[in-house]
Amino acid sequence: MAIPVALVVGLIAGKLLDQYSRQPLVSTANHTTDPAPPNYSLLRDAWNTINKVYVDRAAIQSTPLTYGAISGMVDALGDTGHSTFLTPDMVRQERTLTNGAYVGVGMDIQMKNGRVTIVTPFDGSPAQKAGLHSGDVILKVDGKSVASLPLQQVVQHIVGEIGTPVTLTIFEPTSGNISDITMKRAKITLHNVSWHRIPGTTFGDVRISEFSEGVTRDLQTALDQIHAAGLDGIVLDLRNNPGGVLNEAIGVASQFLSSGKVLLMRNAAGRTTPGNVRPGGVATRTPMVVLINEGTASASEIVAGALQDAHRAELIGQTTFGTGTVLSQFPMPDGSALLLATEEWLTPSGRTIWHKGIKPDDVVTVSPNVALVGPTMLGTLDAAAVEHTTDTQFSAALQALTKEISTRRTTK
Repeated sequence: MAIPVALVVGLIAGKLLDQYSRQPLVSTANHTTDPAPPNYSLLRDAWNTINKVYVDRAAIQSTPLTYGAISGMVDALGDTGHSTFLTPDMVRQERTLTNGAYVGVGMDIQMKNGRVTIVTPFDGSPAQKAGLHSGDVILKVDGKSVASLPLQQVVQHIVGEIGTPVTLTIFEPTSGNISDITMKRAKITLHNVSWHRIPGTTFGDVRISEFSEGVTRDLQTALDQIHAAGLDGIVLDLRNNPGGVLNEAIGVASQFLSSGKVLLMRNAAGRTTPGNVRPGGVATRTPMVVLINEGTASASEIVAGALQDAHRAELIGQTTFGTGTVLSQFPMPDGSALLLATEEWLTPSGRTIWHKGIKPDDVVTVSPNVALVGPTMLGTLDAAAVEHTTDTQFSAALQALTKEISTRRTTK
């Protein structure tokens, strides 16, 4: 999935979790090369000293201190924003998110360059309605700085009861502005796949906003409807898609590819395993282009990279976010869990995406204040409005798709 493919911010760490499996907590390490174990006596001495002399006696709580020690151990790995420790509450929230609904403000967040960065606000969420954008940095939550906090603690400050307000202090790198934005927490239902005919064309606009469970099935339904409508081509919009379940990424890419690989997965021992295309794709020959931007992350990068490597579709927009590890969840006895990067994923040709992102074939930028065209908006537009849209990426996609279809007809 994605924690980088994500958690939840309402979410919980904001990335749905690139986790593709929940693993039993067993060791598969090569014991001949294992590092020395932790100095347990040092940990015990630290606990005993705190318990003996720390003045705020109410703060000495076994569970929070234990969780803090585990979090610190995971954070020390340096895999900021990816590998993490989940409390039992966070595990429950994560399960809710992967099922396509949760309570929060509706955005995906991640640590980037040491700052709490918004990967993307979800479609129709309080965060999107408040005008938050991919790349915005969260400085404070309800007036308290989050600069020194690990990501999971930032999430804990943001989440809360449905209907309650939360104020985020936001820094916009593009303008340099700092502002306070207040939102009400809400129940977020994720509509992962939507589509609409593009007025004035014979194309369908397909938007995948998340890769939660069932996305492949929903996409197949949408593609069947597009074919039944007699449309000639597809604009696949993966902009501001923070990712999701790895299994769904493979399923989605397989709808457009007839053979080959979707990705490569490389484990700690350096062994590479392919994630192969599954047979039975329903749109393997349909003309298409793909929209990506800096909010395209994790599982959506897998799909974009696979289509680009196969020369199946032209990618239009901006370089993607750059997440690239497969997270596995290791349950702990008390209901908490470790999310650890157990594999790195690569494109089928072996390109590294982690920290680099997927570069588009055609770089097209769009103003952060422009409303991106999508299926919901298309239901309110006519052909003239589509032709004059200020969403320059969408316009470029229409031009590219028109050209591709024309070329195919000429070469027949």
